[in-house]
Amino acid sequence: MAEDRSTGRKRGRIEERGSSLRVKVYAGIDPVTGKRVYLNETVPGTDRAARKKAEKALTRLLAEADAQRAPTSSVTLAYTINEWLKASELEDSTEEGYRGYIDRTIVPALGSVPISKLTTRTLETFYADLRRCRVRCDGKPHVDHKADGDHDCKKSKCKPHACKPMAASTVRQIHSIISGALNAAVRWDWLNHNPAQVAKRPKQKPPQPDPPSPADAARLIEAAFEMDEDWGTLVWLVMTTGLRRGEVCALRWSDVDFDTETLNVRRSYRLRRGVGVEKDTKTHQMRRIALDSETVVLLRSLKRRLCDRLTEAGTDFDREMFLFGGVRRFDPYQPYSPHAVSSRYKDMAERLGIKTHIHALRHYSATELLTAGVDLRTVAGRLGHGGGGATTLRVYAAWVAASDRKAAEILGSRMPKRGSI
Repeated sequence: MAEDRSTGRKRGRIEERGSSLRVKVYAGIDPVTGKRVYLNETVPGTDRAARKKAEKALTRLLAEADAQRAPTSSVTLAYTINEWLKASELEDSTEEGYRGYIDRTIVPALGSVPISKLTTRTLETFYADLRRCRVRCDGKPHVDHKADGDHDCKKSKCKPHACKPMAASTVRQIHSIISGALNAAVRWDWLNHNPAQVAKRPKQKPPQPDPPSPADAARLIEAAFEMDEDWGTLVWLVMTTGLRRGEVCALRWSDVDFDTETLNVRRSYRLRRGVGVEKDTKTHQMRRIALDSETVVLLRSLKRRLCDRLTEAGTDFDREMFLFGGVRRFDPYQPYSPHAVSSRYKDMAERLGIKTHIHALRHYSATELLTAGVDLRTVAGRLGHGGGGATTLRVYAAWVAASDRKAAEILGSRMPKRGSI
């Protein structure tokens, strides 16, 4: 037997269990539960050869315990995820969405499983079950009862169960939560490796941006200015800068530099449970966007209209006022609701018979620039994409290819003709 010199505790032993030998090694105290942790291994047989194998296994397990390579915690996945959420700096809306996936899907299925017993195969089976049926039924015909206990299924409108597969994007989100929590467990020495890192999850569907055509974009701009000059300026600004709706709603006059003709995008505005909140941009980075001369003219006109209204109301201009504030009632310190922007734009597009949404203007800005030959890094910077253009390339690959074709034609046109060589 091996002995811990500091405590005198027998650290490992070989026990005869029926027709096999069990090797058991003490690996310390679980840092979370406070319970003793043991490493175990079974060797078939009880003869001399089996005992030699058991002794080798004992030596190996002792080395693992000494090197702290073995799992040091038997906490459950539910506990690990909860501790990970406490330590993570997530947006409120992101954490709220995560907790929905955790409570509805992850915890009921895997919450009680010790993280040391989670395997890659377990996770892949879990994902496959979700892709087959979001409630992970057994595949046998049954009725989804709408009431508990004895009841009249007809009155309660109970229906035969129909399997509804969970969307691939949702399963990927669930995988991201589990993988993030297990990565934290590895960092905290609760786990020696993360089985989710090599687990196969549903493939990500290639992005398919659908920007309005130049003709439709012209109709949309014309209709927006006919409705209202301020509304037309907002739509124009989104179309020419590729701003996200939350970013355009959060713009203040202090963000506009008329001297350098630039726009500083510092924050975003969103509604959460009816309450407006200003937060960082999606990539948590400020970016500066150059403005064309026509856009500068429109913004100057927007400012003049605001100053005229302020004069009528007996109020002075303040650079901290929002560019697009007080739409329903005049209040320049209250930003336009992102939801209202989407709704108003959608209604306008439907009246024109154009099937689109406000975010498609962001796609329009990107695709027009790429098609015109603007380099990928510049387009990524204007859109606020991270990764030095990797995201832009993934989303707009088809338009990058079109731009590349145009570049090839330009270069070819400048080459000397064969007859003149």
